[in-house]
Amino acid sequence: MKVLVTGASGFVGIALCSHLVSRDFDTIATVRNSPDALVPRVDYRIVTKLDAATDWHDALAGVQTVIHCAARVHVMHDYSQDPLTEFRCVNTLGTKTLAWAAAHCGVKRLVFLSSIKVNGESAPSDAPFVQASPAKPQDPYAISKWEAEQALTQIAAETGLELVILRCPLVYGPGVKGNFLRLLQAVNHGIPMPLTLARNRRSLIYLDNLTDAIATCLTHPAAAGKTYLMSDGEDVSTAELISRIAQALGKPSRLWPCPLGLMELAGMLTGKSDEIARLLGSLCIDSSKIRSELDWTPPYTLEQGLAETARWLHGQNKYD
Repeated sequence: MKVLVTGASGFVGIALCSHLVSRDFDTIATVRNSPDALVPRVDYRIVTKLDAATDWHDALAGVQTVIHCAARVHVMHDYSQDPLTEFRCVNTLGTKTLAWAAAHCGVKRLVFLSSIKVNGESAPSDAPFVQASPAKPQDPYAISKWEAEQALTQIAAETGLELVILRCPLVYGPGVKGNFLRLLQAVNHGIPMPLTLARNRRSLIYLDNLTDAIATCLTHPAAAGKTYLMSDGEDVSTAELISRIAQALGKPSRLWPCPLGLMELAGMLTGKSDEIARLLGSLCIDSSKIRSELDWTPPYTLEQGLAETARWLHGQNKYD
């Protein structure tokens, strides 16, 4: 089977291409620029932009399945005058253009990597997000992803393109960036963190669990037309996550107690309420549907995923 992976130079895309090649998929990868490190046996194609005007026909020639990972992701300091328009340009309109081109080129199935943020920013462990949970996107990124899902559903209905939507929580693993990398580095450097009292619960997914699930959705007959939520299946508090990261790194966790209300107040005073909310809030996922319908089980535990991530970080530090 010939598979096209968009966003192949990203955190997920690199690992996904390696996983597909290991399973003998004929893999084509689109990137904006030639990547520094090429995955062997992957056919790279340059697609310089992702928007309503992108020409996909050459990249899609002979392709049976598309995995759409490319997206405009969270921007820590977004100075654009209209962030929602910028996200829509790439994540909504760019996705629509790809889907129409795929349908016209005879692609059978499109797997779309979405986000659990489509469902909202929080869900306690006693009421986790499920497939039937309503969409409640709150920021421009989540809104653009939700609109892309809606557009894809309409295109699939009109063309017969098989659509699989995957909503993921935070993805971690070797090569991770953003907030999770900062957390890794903080623990590795022994920075004390006032999170002992955090009793929240959050779902995560290890990178190799995600790529395995995506590969399963490429070919499983039951996946067509479905939306799946996925996770490692083990929810942890922020305090527990820090402790387990420290154990994987061979470092002390250095947690100390601070009243949660005081942390929330500090967040308001410093303009970091959203960051504090993510540290203290719960976001839990019920991933039982993909497990039962596709007979899929995450091949790695949270402990194994953190161990691999720690090994990667130690390897990076050798060359710092």
